[in-house]
Amino acid sequence: MAAANKPSLDTLGEIFSFAVRRFRAARLAYGHGTTNARDEAAFLVLEGLGLPIDRLDPYLDLRPTAAERARLLSLIDTRLTLRLPAPYLVGAAYMHGVRFHADRRALIPRSFIGDMLADGVLPIGDANKVRRVLDLCTGSGCLAILAALAFPRAHVDAADLSAGALALARRNVASHRLGDRIALHRGDLFGPLQGKRYDLILSNPPYVDARGMAKLPPEYRHEPRLALAAGDDGLDLVRLILAEAAQHLTKDGALICEIGRGRANIEAAFPRLPFLWLDTEQSEGEVFWIARKDLVR
Repeated sequence: MAAANKPSLDTLGEIFSFAVRRFRAARLAYGHGTTNARDEAAFLVLEGLGLPIDRLDPYLDLRPTAAERARLLSLIDTRLTLRLPAPYLVGAAYMHGVRFHADRRALIPRSFIGDMLADGVLPIGDANKVRRVLDLCTGSGCLAILAALAFPRAHVDAADLSAGALALARRNVASHRLGDRIALHRGDLFGPLQGKRYDLILSNPPYVDARGMAKLPPEYRHEPRLALAAGDDGLDLVRLILAEAAQHLTKDGALICEIGRGRANIEAAFPRLPFLWLDTEQSEGEVFWIARKDLVR
């Protein structure tokens, strides 16, 4: 009787349903491109077979080869036993349909700033007038690449302290054939960029406070601590960025920065700065915009 009830797992649809059940039962943590078990399972099986990830339905009746089936079941098992985020398992992540290589040298690509770049909702009149952009704490290079796509006439500098992250960013830049427009720099924040000024500085720096770090789900502990931890209140890096940003912005330039749930802390620390908070469908009060003129007044 037990054998009769055992799922056959012959089709992609059966493997997908099996993964959803297992993921739900294990109460996995999400947030690396998906928010629930169904989307996570769909991403894992589609990307695991190199299929387009936007729709699962056309492939539900597909019958994987024995080798493909074994690969998918191995991915599902590893996701459960090691609690590795799915993008690390398949080596890829997507933001608004743009594919990025992903591995444990850098954070998995994700950012509300990326949503804003892709949707064209930043408070910028003419994207063609943005000629120089800096992506600070670039990690995998995903925001630098999205910025280059959003501002077609801009040169983008991207900086990070981690040599491993920059190696991954270099691979992503090459994959998108943007090596002529994106320059990578290794160093601490603005250190390797002395004398340069930008129309726009964007940053998704480490911003997890000490309490948040102590409560991170296992999935997030696979990501580089250097890219997450930011001191007791989560503002260690943001304070340094705010202190130096004006020196690296053009007269009409601006800084956009993601800080997670740190709005109350930053408004208390900088009560005179007129932060403009930019929201998306998934976020509220997690990204601020501030013009150079407001940083120096």
